[in-house]
Amino acid sequence: MKVLTEDRNCVGADLAAWTAVGGGGGLERALADPPSIIPAIEASDLRGLGGAGFPTHRKWTAVAAQPPGLGKWVVCNGNEDEPGTFKDRFLLSRTPHQVIEGALVAALAVGAANIVLYVNPREGATVAVLRKAVAQWEAHPLLARLGATIGEALHLVVVTGSGLYIGGEETAAIASIMGGFPFPSLKPPFPAEQGVHGAPTLLNNVETLTYAGQILRHGPAWYRALGLGGAPGAKLFSLSGDVLRPGLHELPMGTSLRTLVFEHGGGMLGDKAFKAVFTGGPSNTLLTAADLDVPMDFDSLRARGSRLGTGAMIVVGEGTSILRKTAEYVAFFANNSCGQCPPCKIGTHQVSRILERIEAGAGRPGDLKALENLTQLLPGSGRCGLVDGAATVLTSSLKTFRAEYERALVG
Repeated sequence: MKVLTEDRNCVGADLAAWTAVGGGGGLERALADPPSIIPAIEASDLRGLGGAGFPTHRKWTAVAAQPPGLGKWVVCNGNEDEPGTFKDRFLLSRTPHQVIEGALVAALAVGAANIVLYVNPREGATVAVLRKAVAQWEAHPLLARLGATIGEALHLVVVTGSGLYIGGEETAAIASIMGGFPFPSLKPPFPAEQGVHGAPTLLNNVETLTYAGQILRHGPAWYRALGLGGAPGAKLFSLSGDVLRPGLHELPMGTSLRTLVFEHGGGMLGDKAFKAVFTGGPSNTLLTAADLDVPMDFDSLRARGSRLGTGAMIVVGEGTSILRKTAEYVAFFANNSCGQCPPCKIGTHQVSRILERIEAGAGRPGDLKALENLTQLLPGSGRCGLVDGAATVLTSSLKTFRAEYERALVG
């Protein structure tokens, strides 16, 4: 199935060629009936595809409900910096006009005249493609029509972030867009009430906005029918690790883990036995071979005590150490803590040090108890979810692969 990832290289960066093959159809329909936009998104059951899975229409409704004249903003969040996640950079660089169309539909829905494409600065080629695409939109009559409908001229800009992982958190992204350090802030106020320059702000992930444009073009029933087993829609899965064919796979929501790994991923690298998968990136609960037939959708994975997250699936085969992988990911979180919340900064580094010691063969039995204590103390201690992610992957690996930890201990 190809909806967003259809090979559009020949027209991907050319707005005229893209609209000639049907691109912009979603925005055309939205302009014909602006009040129908949010109901269509609600009927589709589109959820946030950047990790949280929050109902998209609720975010849009909250911003739309704010009084006009406040200078509302739409932010397309393409910071994408978590290990194993690479879907957004594909969309931004290969099909930029799909992304922009979705952002424009969102702007029309909420009455925002300011649109930011917020991108990781390390993706230099992507930034260049987006700036070229924005220049083409600025000369296109659709943008002028949109501005006339909203009641003020649209401003569509590309903003590069800090290059830090934490810069993808929504309040940190807002701070970065305003030129500050990406420190997450406490909520409330929520961005829908007070975001960029104090104005109501809608933040959505790249993939979410891209599907939104397609939903307006084809209708909510079309989108819902893409899924399997009652799960609506489709999803981009970033498949990596010990698989024969890693890469980006666009599949129906509800596709099983087994189908992703063994059909689309070509099976295990080196004919290794499947051991586990880090679902939704390294900040979620591990699944094992007993979970291969679980449908990969928000509700099914939540019922297994896991999360779909960004759709990143990092596969681990027999012979690869879960302890080592966990140590790597916790070190990533520790190194990317902004330092604003001491329990997060100190706690993640303490966990990282203990894991490195155990993995190096110098761990003691008391280290496991110390790790367990930290998994109880750390969650909820920060202004964002970074420390929670580190605690989740640690808790899951300790529970599911405790024997591996115990074998690494000395004495």
